[in-house]
Amino acid sequence: MEESARQAFWHNFLGSSPIWYKQAIIGFLVLNPILLAVAGPFVTGWVLIGEFIFTLALALRCYPLQPGGLLAIEAIVIGLADPQTVYHEAEANFEVILLLMFMVAGIYFMKDLLLYVFTKILLNVKSKKILALLFSLVAAVLSAFLDALTVTAVLISISVGFYSVYHKVASGKHHGADDHDHGDDGGVHDHHHEDLENFRAFLRSLMMHGAVGTALGGVCTLVGEPQNLLIATVAGWNFIEFFMLMAPVTMPVLAMGLLTCLLLEMSGAFGYGAELPDRVRTVLEDFHAGETAKANPRSNAKLMIQAAVAVILVIGLALHLAAVGLIGLLVIVLLTAFNGITEEHQIGHAFEEALPFTALLVVFFAIVAVIHEQHLFTPVIDWVLGLDAAIRPAMFFLANGVLSMISDNVFVATVYINEVKAALDAGEITRAEFDSLAVAINTGTNLPSVATPNGQAAFLFLLTSAIAPLIRLSYGRMVIMAVPYTLVLGSVGLAGVYLFI
Repeated sequence: MEESARQAFWHNFLGSSPIWYKQAIIGFLVLNPILLAVAGPFVTGWVLIGEFIFTLALALRCYPLQPGGLLAIEAIVIGLADPQTVYHEAEANFEVILLLMFMVAGIYFMKDLLLYVFTKILLNVKSKKILALLFSLVAAVLSAFLDALTVTAVLISISVGFYSVYHKVASGKHHGADDHDHGDDGGVHDHHHEDLENFRAFLRSLMMHGAVGTALGGVCTLVGEPQNLLIATVAGWNFIEFFMLMAPVTMPVLAMGLLTCLLLEMSGAFGYGAELPDRVRTVLEDFHAGETAKANPRSNAKLMIQAAVAVILVIGLALHLAAVGLIGLLVIVLLTAFNGITEEHQIGHAFEEALPFTALLVVFFAIVAVIHEQHLFTPVIDWVLGLDAAIRPAMFFLANGVLSMISDNVFVATVYINEVKAALDAGEITRAEFDSLAVAINTGTNLPSVATPNGQAAFLFLLTSAIAPLIRLSYGRMVIMAVPYTLVLGSVGLAGVYLFI
């Protein structure tokens, strides 16, 4: 009896995750307090970061909230971080939390319009190279004026829509695009298997081009990424000043990034280049024709409302009329009110996608609190600040890039810009030096951080979203697909900072 109870507890712990994964997490939890006693908080803090990255890297084995959360709880219990610091980190990122809670749900209520528009684009643009370029460019332009997470939510919504439409046909279920499936191939007819794999590769490449596009555009303007606004506020720059100061680095990077997108599609390297299979195209064409034929005054009215609210959304975000999350709440209220969605359980579905990620983000802030309290980045910061003024901007770019790959780029930017501001106030550096270092911090945290999903919130959101398991987009695969972009964005950005800043 005792044995079966023990087995039951073991079976329940982290559910259906592999045994070796469960053992690894328990091993981490046992190791950390011992390491703290033997090696001290600095070493244990760095080991904890490695363990947390392990949970992100295996997100398809087990959602990182549970194992990462256990590590974060232990870190607080053994004194590596204070709960108040975690709260402070969450409070500092409250706008991002609001955004995830409301904006992603707002996009959910717009999915009919998004699927309609993007199905038209997908079916009319026959060339995959042009389509990939279009996804990257549109994501870049939107991210420059809106927000990378919002743009990523749109990309995820589109891909889930496309995938669902085809998967229903491939598995013989014709219930419409709204049904959820979990990427299980059990019911897929044999002759569809190869097409489904090719379609997954096709969607994976489009999603990665789009995600990198959000980084290409997000770095350019004061509103593109949360850390940009933070840096601009400390530096006292307005929208135009910020754009002009960044342009010597960001414009060459944008051009080379788009060229990389084209070359990857032409070469088919690093998992890119997959074409839309003919049978999938036929299924999507049939679906689009069917939806058009089924259209009635009521469904047309819904699309018109969604289009009108989309315009309000873009204007609200571009002019920054309110916090992004509050504009998302406005979108939810307008779309549900005018499209007759009035029952609580209907509205609840919209929040399923973003709330687990919001919880994961707060766990991530607990790890950031450990970095903050144990001064894990201080040796790197001190070393860079001690370098010769001529190479300092370039080294700042590299240091910020490397640390942003490990940690949260908003946190890294906050630490660096405050240190540089302190140096300016103390008279250790001139205002011109401060400006050049601020440019290096902004571009450093935004560009090389595409290397890993934990470097960019948009990438992490994509990794833990509903689409990732459907199209087999794992942490490792994201890292591999990001390699050419990391090299191009990193090297061109570094050259820009060294030559022009």
